[in-house]
Amino acid sequence: MRIAVTGAAGQLGRQIVEVLAANEGHDVVAVSRRPVPYASDFTHVSGALADYTDPPALRAALHGVDTLVFVSSDGEAVDVLRHHQNVIQAAAASGVTHIVALSGLDADLSSPFCYAVTYGLTEQLLYDSGCQVSIARASIFTEFFLQFLTPARTSGEVRLPAADGRISLVSRTDVGRCLAALAVGAPTGRHHDITGPEALDLTAIAALAGQLWEAPVEYAALTPAGYRVELARTRLDSWWCYAFSTMFDSVRQQRWARVSDDFSLLTGLQPRSIRDLLTQAER
Repeated sequence: MRIAVTGAAGQLGRQIVEVLAANEGHDVVAVSRRPVPYASDFTHVSGALADYTDPPALRAALHGVDTLVFVSSDGEAVDVLRHHQNVIQAAAASGVTHIVALSGLDADLSSPFCYAVTYGLTEQLLYDSGCQVSIARASIFTEFFLQFLTPARTSGEVRLPAADGRISLVSRTDVGRCLAALAVGAPTGRHHDITGPEALDLTAIAALAGQLWEAPVEYAALTPAGYRVELARTRLDSWWCYAFSTMFDSVRQQRWARVSDDFSLLTGLQPRSIRDLLTQAER
């Protein structure tokens, strides 16, 4: 089987390529907007240059591909949706029979989170594409969320507007394993919720971080307006300030609190917890 993976130069994309390449029964195409030098390390991996903004290059990269592992784009939501449309249309035009797509646990057009709307619209495009589909709806990556925790090692406070919202943080590595597992299996025609083993609120997450760091850490619950003021003082691009703010709007609505056993069903493994990743980071 010939399997293509988009975003292959990124951490998630590279991991998926390496997992698939371990099975010599598959030819893997590492699709990226920049060269992937690691492709030469594997007998059955080839690289293909294609930007999400370049439909002809995407069609060429996907020519002869049976299954596409579609790692989502990033940037402003309107650009992301356009990129996703380009990839899905190229896959359908190239004769791809199965698209395995990364989505978000909060994929909902009614969500306040800007990317939840993007994911919801992308899923509609996938189901309308004529290709068979399997979708991995991932919770918030633990590795991504650590950026909100690490300042507390110095300040002693996790300052976020999450109220009592709980998050079933999931390891990016576990998400990659699920996408690879879906790629080599039969199309499921539905979404799978990929979460960590538990959903914790920020009070519990702060307490856990303090325990592992052996330092007092508390959760300081900001108001949404107060958080926006603090973001405005950073050097973040205004778009990312908006994205983070709306993400926590959805956290407060418990949109990331769901816990699922889909990871174990797909991989036969147990998902890694935030404790596991914090402990690993200490080594």
